[in-house]
Amino acid sequence: MRTSKYLLSTLKENPVEAAVDSHRLMLRAGLIRQVASGIYTWLPTGLRVLEKVERIVREEMNKKGAIEISMPVVQPAELWKESGRYVKYGPELCRLKDRKQNEFVLGPTHEEVVTALARREIKSARQLPLNLYQIQTKFRDEIRPRFGVMRGREFIMKDAYSFHIDHESLEQTYADMYDAYSRIFTRLGLDFRPVEADTGAIGGNHSHEFQVLADAGEDTIVFSDKSSYAANIEMAEALPPTEKRPEAKDPYSKAPTPGCHTVDEAAKALGIEANQVLKSLVVHAAYEEGEKPQLVMICLRGNQELNEVKAGKIPGIANPIEFANEEEIKEFTGATPGSLGPVGFKGRILVDRAAAVMGNFACGANETGFHLVSVNWDRDIENYEVFDLRNVEEGDPSPDGQGHLHLRKGIEVGQVFMLGTKYSEAMGATIMDENGKLIPMEMGCYGIGVTRVVAAAIEQHHDDKGIIWPDSMAPFKVAIIGLKLNKSEQVRLTCEKLYQELLERNVEVLFDDRDERPGVMFADMELIGIPHVITVGDRSLSEGMIEYKSRKTGEKEQIKVEKALEDILKKIA
Repeated sequence: MRTSKYLLSTLKENPVEAAVDSHRLMLRAGLIRQVASGIYTWLPTGLRVLEKVERIVREEMNKKGAIEISMPVVQPAELWKESGRYVKYGPELCRLKDRKQNEFVLGPTHEEVVTALARREIKSARQLPLNLYQIQTKFRDEIRPRFGVMRGREFIMKDAYSFHIDHESLEQTYADMYDAYSRIFTRLGLDFRPVEADTGAIGGNHSHEFQVLADAGEDTIVFSDKSSYAANIEMAEALPPTEKRPEAKDPYSKAPTPGCHTVDEAAKALGIEANQVLKSLVVHAAYEEGEKPQLVMICLRGNQELNEVKAGKIPGIANPIEFANEEEIKEFTGATPGSLGPVGFKGRILVDRAAAVMGNFACGANETGFHLVSVNWDRDIENYEVFDLRNVEEGDPSPDGQGHLHLRKGIEVGQVFMLGTKYSEAMGATIMDENGKLIPMEMGCYGIGVTRVVAAAIEQHHDDKGIIWPDSMAPFKVAIIGLKLNKSEQVRLTCEKLYQELLERNVEVLFDDRDERPGVMFADMELIGIPHVITVGDRSLSEGMIEYKSRKTGEKEQIKVEKALEDILKKIA
């Protein structure tokens, strides 16, 4: 490809709207352009990268016997009502009507459509296991799209769905997809970790995420320094403390804490550390639509954070977690948030394991502007339940008993789920077992965020000059820059000859034949991240040489003109 015939839409300045490196560089390198919030056009350079990712994904999925199909973005709402997700999925599900007032949704995922397909097309257990996949556009109406394509509303996903006669078969396909994903992300040159994960809105009973390690990640992953244990922080168990609860001392008393709305403010007013103050949060109990929810108090150490996923899984608690508003809290307790505590609280009380070993602690008095001090469990609060409710922290013991935990930020690029019979049972996707009984098929679900992979790769592979693509993802393998191309016949002929020879050997090459200053051409090639750069100029040609530069290492090398093709082919092999 010649730059004179190509849409090379690079930008000199950093876009003000970009908050992370991948978004900034995707805009500057001309990979994407925003159409609306969270919705992008992929320009030629970006599309070439996307196609590289898709090719590798297809190759590895096909190796595992998955079969490609294509399902519609626009889906009938009745399928989502069958599964029960039409309401539960929430406002991220974009709902619409056609001219006949039929209800549809824009698919954020395709469990419903593929389950409906399976119940029509799978007639015999002999057809199982069956694994169907697609690479297709999805739409999720994110409340706050950000970070470019990393958290967009419209995106490309590879989603696969498997169907099985029993759980043993599902486990085998799950293992196959886990292996395929590991191969895909390794081939793409990503530093990643598979971690145990929550199943979220997709559902099911077992899941792993594939997280690319990057400071810009929105997820926190934890891993042991002594074993292979790794999990999303949402799933990591905080083991019970080994310390014993101290003996109760003085009876509790009330202390004024005017204007204190946070744990830190209360601790400062009381002259104690934050870990000696109980943090009390109020959430909704599970309730039916139209009912008034009961209130539940959740208690943690003041210096620790609630894990909302863990809390939402406790029977009787609204899932996802719903925090009570100030009006509800004041009506129920007589106090405002910031002054709440378990002493005298009339509702259900849930206590984190670490908070349950606190003694002689401070907590809100359920009276605005006051706290209680020297409070103790059992003596002052009798009815409470202890659960694992907090996020693990750096240095906590690993749940597998080996070593301690470390925390890193990650970008989720893929996830595999064991769905079980969640969708097949709800939608009547059954098969006859060996006893002649109709049973719901076991299902698995396996997704890769193709567009997010591109952003994640840039987060891991860039410098102050631009993107440094792994060879497997680069839009072009080789760039040729001709210095004063339009003024030197020798430079022009050398560039043309090398360009044609590389094309004949199916090497993806970008020939910068623009009438631009050398600095502009060098900057553009570094910005878009082409791995191997050849510079041809009169000075080096006078010595029978041309210059090779590696984008990854920055090292330069003079190579002989007559051996240029041979040397370049060796470097890109």
